[in-house]
Formats: sequence, C-alpha cells, structure tokens
Amino acid sequence: MSNLARKALSFPSIAEVIRRLDPSYPVFCIFPEILQNRAREFVSGFPGTTLYAVKCNPHAIVLKALNEGGVEHFDTASVPEIAKVVEQLPEAHCYFNHPVKGRGALESAADVYGITHYVVDHIDELNKVIGIAGTDITIEVRISTPKGSAIYDLSSKFGTTPENAVSLLKEAHARGCRTAIAFHVGSQCTDPDAFRVAMEMASGVARHADVPIDYMDVGGGFPAAYKYAVPPLQDYFDVIKATKERLKLTMPLYAEPGRALVAEGCSVITQVHLRKGDDLYINDGIYGCLSEIRDCDLDPPVRAIADDRVLSGNMKPYRIFGPTCDSLDTLRPLFSLPEDISEGDWIEFGMMGAYSIGMQTGFNGFVTDTIVRVDGLHEEFPF
Repeated sequence: MSNLARKALSFPSIAEVIRRLDPSYPVFCIFPEILQNRAREFVSGFPGTTLYAVKCNPHAIVLKALNEGGVEHFDTASVPEIAKVVEQLPEAHCYFNHPVKGRGALESAADVYGITHYVVDHIDELNKVIGIAGTDITIEVRISTPKGSAIYDLSSKFGTTPENAVSLLKEAHARGCRTAIAFHVGSQCTDPDAFRVAMEMASGVARHADVPIDYMDVGGGFPAAYKYAVPPLQDYFDVIKATKERLKLTMPLYAEPGRALVAEGCSVITQVHLRKGDDLYINDGIYGCLSEIRDCDLDPPVRAIADDRVLSGNMKPYRIFGPTCDSLDTLRPLFSLPEDISEGDWIEFGMMGAYSIGMQTGFNGFVTDTIVRVDGLHEEFPF
C-alpha cells in the first residue's frame, strides 16, 4: 500500500480513504483545494510579494497547489528545498533565506540553481556569500526583533542588532551588492501589532544605513486558527499596510508565510491500536507527523471514525500515546473523543498541514509514508 500511496492516490473524501484503504498505518491527507484557496487569500490580501516558507511543508502536492493559488516565490533554507521547488515548478523564484549556509550549499545554490537572493546576519556570512556567489546578488540583512506573542522566538537564534545591520547594509552596498532588509516576528504570532514594531525597527535601520533598499521582507509568523482564536489575516495585512504608509516606505514588501497557508490544508488519519481505560495508543506521534501538538501545546480538531458502527455521542477526555517505545511519545493536551472508541477505530487530526510530514524522524521504524490527496473541501472539520 505504501508504494501506491507514493503515487498520490486521489479520493473524494476522508470516508472513502478509510473505506478503500482500511488503513492500519497512518495516512497523511492533502486537500489541494483548501491550499489553493488559502494561497489566493494571502496573495490577494498581502500588500506585496508572497514567498511560501518551504520548510513548513515541502511535499510536491502542497507546492503545486500553492502555486496554482498564485504563489510564485519560495523561501528556501537548503539546496534540497531549492531542488524540490525548481524540479516541481521550473518558473518559480527561490530565495536562500537561511542566515547560515555551508560553502558547498552556497556553491550549488549559485552555480547550479542561479540563486541571487541571500540572507545574512553577520559579517563573516556576508564575506562567505560574496566570495562564492559574487556581487550581482541581493543581500537581505536580517535584524532581531522582540518575540512578543509568538509561540517560537525566531530571533533567539538569528538576526542581528540594528547597529550591526546598518554596518552590514553599508558593506554589502559598498561591495556592489543590491540590499534588502528582513526580520521574523516569530512563528504563530497572535498579535498583528508585532509587525508594526518590527517594521519601525527595520525602517530605522534602513534610514541610518542610507543605501538603496530593494525590499523589506516582513518574514512569517502569520498564524493559523487552531481551537483557540487568533486575529483574521486581514488584521495583519491592515497593520502592515498602514505602517508602510505611515512610515512613508517606498520599497516593496515581501512576506514568508508558512503555517497560515498550509495548516488547514492537511490532516492525519491514525488508528487506535490499543485502549487502556482512558489511554489510547495510536500509530503516529511526536516522532512522526504530530510533534507540534506536544511542542507547541496545540489543540487541533479531532474526530473519531468507525466503519462497523456508529460511535456514541457521549464524549470524554483521553490521553493519547504515539507508537514508539519512548515514554516521551505522548500528546498534549487531553483529547475529547467518544466514550466507546476502541481498537481498530480511527482518529483524524485536522489542521496538520504545518510542521508535520516534513518533521518526522523515522525513529523506531515508524514512518508515515502513505500520502493521499483528497479532492474537494473537508466534509467534517469547519475550516
């Protein structure tokens, strides 16, 4: 069945996936129509150019659906990501936006794929990039910004101070490179005002550097609406647009959404292999596609499915364990499921498009390699 799944079998519904496959293994489901719709919403709403953050979900079906929704630019962090985009979408534009790159990766990016956009946050990285890729390139200098309300603080690892950013921009310009400025407010940012703060910082850096700025990359952080409320995307777009106008910024804006584009467009079907009272043991977990449920304390929508009976409408909380021998393989929080769920029933986890299939490790021999497309909108979860 796994070999068939690699050919991306297509189904009209989740019910049909279960009826035809009767899977005892986890199944990763991709909804291209949802992905296309989310891409169109972002491309039409964001006041600038949209780059999809490939690390969020690099599957070929996902890339193709987003492209069909209007995404033509891609934020890549490695040569394999660049290759996936270029091989799938030859006309797409890739940006090497990892601030730390190996020399071999730079050589391949420049010589094989012709990449001309590179992010740096340190003088040694600037020297390395120019030494390999030359000066007919755009150097994006990434600044560090406050974490604010984001789940992940992406400035704790990357980004430089405003003072250093000014120096880097001046140096890149003096050496003949085009220049741009970038930041990232953090993943799953629940406060649109974080973009205002960051844009003000970036604008100050650009003003003090006093060099031509090709564009300002406002990064990612645009959230997905799991079970807790987040502001609508339009609120983020309005803040970004208003801030650009108030600051009288003339350079174009870029953005690197990931989660906001793909979270709703995928789900994971798992099977219960054992029930011990209020504990359920399933065939996917934190080493597979479900790591963010624990690491970010996410609460995605779930539903139970049985093929031989109607499950009870009475719900109760369950603790869920993944399939590995590691006791850390436990999902948080507790999940509300029917009181009569049992071995052989399925649990579908919704909103699993972001940081899921691309993060699985294969630990203990458990791998989710059955991937299907479901053509049409999801019939159960209210996305």
